[in-house]
Amino acid sequence: MSAFDVDLTDLAAIEETSPLVNAITNEVTVNDVAQVILHWGGLPVMSDDEREVADMVAGAQSLLLNMGTVSEDGEATMIAAGNAANDAGVPVVLDPVGVGATSTRDRVAERLASELDVAIVNGNHGEIAALAGEDAEVRGVESVGEYGDIAETAIACAREYETVVVASGETDVVATPEAAFEVRAGHEMMGTVVGTGCMQGGTLATMAGAIDHTEQAALLGTAAFGLAGEAAAAGDFGEYHGPASYSIAFRDAIAGLREANPGPLRERIERLVEA
Repeated sequence: MSAFDVDLTDLAAIEETSPLVNAITNEVTVNDVAQVILHWGGLPVMSDDEREVADMVAGAQSLLLNMGTVSEDGEATMIAAGNAANDAGVPVVLDPVGVGATSTRDRVAERLASELDVAIVNGNHGEIAALAGEDAEVRGVESVGEYGDIAETAIACAREYETVVVASGETDVVATPEAAFEVRAGHEMMGTVVGTGCMQGGTLATMAGAIDHTEQAALLGTAAFGLAGEAAAAGDFGEYHGPASYSIAFRDAIAGLREANPGPLRERIERLVEA
């Protein structure tokens, strides 16, 4: 299957299957992540209790592990959930939030990526560089600095952990161990809302729960998320006056993206590197 076969009509698979997505995610953005999963057509459940999480994951179609508010108990729960997902054949999306900022986050991110079979790693440019073992500037959970070789870095990360990598930033890159693609979609207003990276993780987990081909799920999720951001900024889902009202329009755009008809996705995807 070619990367350029991805199309917004693939979103119908989500509505048809209503994948159950278990999200262990950032306490700051847990509601936003749940809403986005629902708006795409998935069913969110935010089980993060180690006593039940294995049972919940076994009945889910995908699992999101987000390190936004990492803790010792949270690490144990994520490992338990990831192992249960691997045993049940449930795809895991890992969002190594803040890796590169502290030694604790570095250790936890490396453990999750190494010990678990992860389908998609979702992070900003700095987080992906840090996870790949390269120099990175991460302040708190934000990526700073320049990453001109992000495509090659994302491929290296994909090879290291045998996964598909989504590196978001001014340029969004989706990489496999063999190739990297630029996805040209998004708007600067998305950066004014706290938690868009977490919401993108929820988006990717929803896609992975309904679409069997992981690369296709990653490309569709990255492109569709960016296109929703563009549609909201264009006023297609209501006038906005700043970050708060834009956030509402953005969620409305996610829910109504298929009807908005933003054009073929293949025009937004370019192969950058082939290893």
